[in-house]
Amino acid sequence: MGKDTRFETEVIHSGYDSSEFKGSLAPPIFQTSTFVFDQAKQGENRFSGEEEGFIYSRLGNPTVKMLEDRMAVLEKGEAALAFSSGMAAVSATLFALTKTGDHIICSQGVYGCTFGLLEMMQKKFNIEHEFLSMSSPEELEKAIRPETTCIYIETPINPTMQLIDLEMVAGVAQRKGITVVVDNTFCSPYLQRPLELGCDIVIHSATKYLCGHGDVIAGIVVGKKDWIKEVSMTTQKDIGGVLSPFDAWLLLRGVKTLPVRLDRHCQSAAQIAEKLAAHPGVEQVYYPGDHKHPNYGIMKKQMTQGGGLISFTIKGSKEDAQKFMDNLRLIKIAVSLGDAETLIQHPATMTHAVVPEESRKKMGISDQLLRLSVGLEAWEDLWDDLATALSTL
Repeated sequence: MGKDTRFETEVIHSGYDSSEFKGSLAPPIFQTSTFVFDQAKQGENRFSGEEEGFIYSRLGNPTVKMLEDRMAVLEKGEAALAFSSGMAAVSATLFALTKTGDHIICSQGVYGCTFGLLEMMQKKFNIEHEFLSMSSPEELEKAIRPETTCIYIETPINPTMQLIDLEMVAGVAQRKGITVVVDNTFCSPYLQRPLELGCDIVIHSATKYLCGHGDVIAGIVVGKKDWIKEVSMTTQKDIGGVLSPFDAWLLLRGVKTLPVRLDRHCQSAAQIAEKLAAHPGVEQVYYPGDHKHPNYGIMKKQMTQGGGLISFTIKGSKEDAQKFMDNLRLIKIAVSLGDAETLIQHPATMTHAVVPEESRKKMGISDQLLRLSVGLEAWEDLWDDLATALSTL
């Protein structure tokens, strides 16, 4: 692609040359486990790394590579790796960056399964983690130890929608020689590109906005070419959480419409967030695109739009929040996000149920908090459904 090619063009054309595949407009699916060598010496050379080429689909596959090449372009990184799930991507990254006795600094909240992984790493391997608000360089510098090897960030944070100033964190980390990892799932590279802000590694649950249709489980990691190659030939190869060719093909198809979909997600979310904020049955709305959001300045600085996710608290109890969800008719109760369908979930008992209650409270996850992933339906119909359910409380 050209140097000045725009994002909307790159999602369709980058990483694929039809002339290399008999003129096929759609990328082909290489549904094969293994690849044939021309001679024994070629097999030796490929296993030794002296010759580029495919060996076995756990070690690389042409369809998967097309996806990886496209994601590297979209995130403005040097290289990418595709995994069989978002958590496979998270775990491979953290395992690659740490060893026994190391220390990880984390944003104040993380996805429930990431929390569970961090707890497991601490109990089994003595790799400690610490949660910080990361609200100032001074706080971050004070928390850094000699054994700190990684700063792990979600922004917006799941599910409280707090934002972290990535340029600020990257500046501190660069001075200290520490790797910054950003889970960019909530934004996708269309809304936010952490590598351009000085961070080192980007992770996605590609299941979400990158796919957009709720029919793939996948993860992506983007970073420097040498580091990605090292992870590919060690952590990914030996643990084996690789993406299937068919799922890579579905992601290549899904990502083509990413800008169009996200524009609609964001526009509808802004409308619904405004309506929720004005409703007497809603106590608090957390939406980065709201100018009243405490981190609105950070949003304007590092995101192009406010995103398609809204968190909000219902007035009353956990039972009131669950009753509200049960009275929805159009909106589906489900724990994913970024799909064409609008989804709602209760973090305290669903995505973050593994997090102990005391830790959930520190993260700002109350029993009345709900997370809404705004889909592609007419926002007016979504609001009618929300308003009707709120009227029953």
